[in-house]
Amino acid sequence: MLPLAHAASGLLAAVIGAAHLAPQPVTIDETAPVITRDAIVIHAPAGRVWRIQTDVEGWPAWQPAVSSVVKKTNGALRPGSSWVWSTEGLENITSTVEQVEHGRRIVWGGPAAGITAVHVWTFEPTEGGVIVRTEESWTGEPVDAHTEYLQEALDASLDHWLDNLKHRAEQGM
Repeated sequence: MLPLAHAASGLLAAVIGAAHLAPQPVTIDETAPVITRDAIVIHAPAGRVWRIQTDVEGWPAWQPAVSSVVKKTNGALRPGSSWVWSTEGLENITSTVEQVEHGRRIVWGGPAAGITAVHVWTFEPTEGGVIVRTEESWTGEPVDAHTEYLQEALDASLDHWLDNLKHRAEQGM
């Protein structure tokens, strides 16, 4: 009986050790002065929605506010992938992927004009489509100086982004 108990305790230790090694999900900065959360149901296959959203070089084709995107890393988005883009009057934003759970979750962030952003996207398959959730936090001196204005700007930006994603995905693109 002792060898079985020893084996069980070893297995338990391995499971606990593995749990500690699993990466924790990257989240937005919950203490940030500007935080926006939004969601939409898109009546299209989850894979299509994921492909459209993660094809950063294709954003200007369906996001009118995005004027340019230059991908800095080849291949599918993965931790460390980055791109430089311009949107809503912010030029040369460098975004870097922090985490990816293919088809289900992607987190990116980075600096732009003194603002540090963290952006989390989740994709939850549902009957007839997918629920896309987004949340983003902004910190930095410009945010502290213009919190109300930037809160309204981020709210509107993410609302338009989701509407445009829905329109593009439901068209079958």
